[in-house]
Amino acid sequence: MIEFKYLFSPLQLGSVIVANRIHFAAHMTNFGEDHRISERHIDYYRERARGGCGLITTEELGVHPTDHPYANLVDAFEPDAISDFKQLTRAVHEYDTRIFAQLNHNGMQADGKISRLPVWGPSPGKDPIFRETAKEMEIEDLRECVAYFAKSAAHAVEGGFDGIELQLGHSSLIRQFLSPATNFRNDEYGGSLENRMRFSLEVVNAVRKAVGPDFTLGVRLNADEMHPRGGLTLEDAKQIAVRLESAGQLDFMDLSLGTFFNLFLVEGSMHTPLGYTVPLSAAIRSVIRLPVFCTNRINDPHLAEKILADGHADMIGMVRALICDPELPNKTRQGRSDDIRHCIADNQGCIARMGLGFSLGCIQNPAVGQEKTLGIGTLKGCDKPKKVVVVGAGPAGLEVARTAALRKHRVIVFEKNEEVGGQNIIAGKAAGRQELTGVTRWLIGQVNKLDIDLRLGSEATAEVVLQQNPDAVVVATGSVPKEKPFPGEYEAPRAITTWQVLNGEVEAGPRVLLVDMDGHHQATGTAELLADTGKTVHIITPTLFTGAGLGPLQDLYLARQRLATKGVTFTPDIAVLEIQGTRVKGLNVYSNEMMEFDGYDTVVLAAGNQACEELYFALKGQVKELYRIGDCVAPRKTDMAIVEGHRVGRML
Repeated sequence: MIEFKYLFSPLQLGSVIVANRIHFAAHMTNFGEDHRISERHIDYYRERARGGCGLITTEELGVHPTDHPYANLVDAFEPDAISDFKQLTRAVHEYDTRIFAQLNHNGMQADGKISRLPVWGPSPGKDPIFRETAKEMEIEDLRECVAYFAKSAAHAVEGGFDGIELQLGHSSLIRQFLSPATNFRNDEYGGSLENRMRFSLEVVNAVRKAVGPDFTLGVRLNADEMHPRGGLTLEDAKQIAVRLESAGQLDFMDLSLGTFFNLFLVEGSMHTPLGYTVPLSAAIRSVIRLPVFCTNRINDPHLAEKILADGHADMIGMVRALICDPELPNKTRQGRSDDIRHCIADNQGCIARMGLGFSLGCIQNPAVGQEKTLGIGTLKGCDKPKKVVVVGAGPAGLEVARTAALRKHRVIVFEKNEEVGGQNIIAGKAAGRQELTGVTRWLIGQVNKLDIDLRLGSEATAEVVLQQNPDAVVVATGSVPKEKPFPGEYEAPRAITTWQVLNGEVEAGPRVLLVDMDGHHQATGTAELLADTGKTVHIITPTLFTGAGLGPLQDLYLARQRLATKGVTFTPDIAVLEIQGTRVKGLNVYSNEMMEFDGYDTVVLAAGNQACEELYFALKGQVKELYRIGDCVAPRKTDMAIVEGHRVGRML
């Protein structure tokens, strides 16, 4: 692998040799059951080991009963955890992959509603997300916590882990002690950097004593909190890194960025640059000799190789990249980089699900969390190949065609447009959303490698479909914007849809009123595109704020920031009652005050879609097997289109 001589070179981490530099770093899954490792966990991590990554670090494992920020956190301090750990590590060790346990106490970033215990912190502050006042830890609490870290570490060793990573990063009690933004103590654990580091060193020393001198031990350090109230800076992190290394107990240093005050930095969306934390790893690596890990938006092996070749890091964290495509390492080794399904950092299927308390998923990979039944090697050929007609070549249609063809069915795809992609292509035209088209770019690349009859520019009526004499028909005709979402008299070019703007079908006037019934990127991305072309944009919405659905995606803050700096104005709490030309009548949903918006050249509507279901009902009862998938069932997001396409492809 001359092209990837650094990425596929081994790395010594303490007593452990990792086969390559690809790290499936710690991240939340919500797969835990009764605070224990589940079968889903084991299948999930085994899949990434089978896919060829060198190192896996588990999601955080709780070290104390006071730490339960979410219901499915796995506890490492309970004796029952040991047998679970053994099952997990054995599964990963079937392949040439090493696995570390991440131990953590979330401190102030926890929830007493779950634990029914006080939330612990260095000082009685509040986390911006959980908003529960922490109990300032007493000396005996600190000693108890240190002892529990050591106890949990001993369980990890007995459970067969190859190493331990202590969390000092974005969600960590230890980081809260290190940071002047959260530590206001006046005793020996607060004030000076030496005092603020005391707790971290006590934990490191206790864990080292519990695991022995030769067991691999490292930390995940916050390289820059970027805190609005003067938290840890990169210069602070460099000093902490040097002092931690000087203590002589550590074998590596992983890095994170940000806190829950700026979670969009922790889990960057496609609006953040690829590899945006590389300068931090380079800076830390310049002052210590320990191997330094880098992560965040590194979704391509070529980018990973360059970071290593330039000396900016020693190990590359590829989390969402391996969620999206567990086989990325093996595909790279085999010279199949064009087959890699690249993460687009839409955050809809992974981070947004986590934030809402659901189990981990992926917008492109329907097998996440269901690896046992949908993972690598589970898709088998069929006994009796069928002639399958698919109508529509958006994400749903392409995925069902791909899956069915892999099962050796004979597949014909009709697409009325000359270009595949459907709504995915339209959505990718919004400001900063170009990466979204990677979904269909990968799908069409795979479809073109299979024996699929793809007929572009061919509209499939019921008669055309029946002429094919198919064994099965899958309707994936999508949806279109609602024609008249509100009462009144309006038509283009004065009142238009976001689609017409994004497709360049109608030129909006200089003064635009955008009605946001979407709460998502369709509204904010179109508004930003209009602002970028010199339009003055005013958004009205019935919700508390524009882009209400972007919060779980970690896109709300940056979207609002960009719109505000580009002169876009907002009026929330407005239910639209009627549109007459460019005059919009509305009602404040709280005060019931009638309001009128006038003086605009164009009204742009992000007001929902309606299913294109006519073909489905025309074919119902006329073919042996009939399915409909994606938006023609009900207008939703891309993840459901992919899930349904894959599901039906397996059913055929």
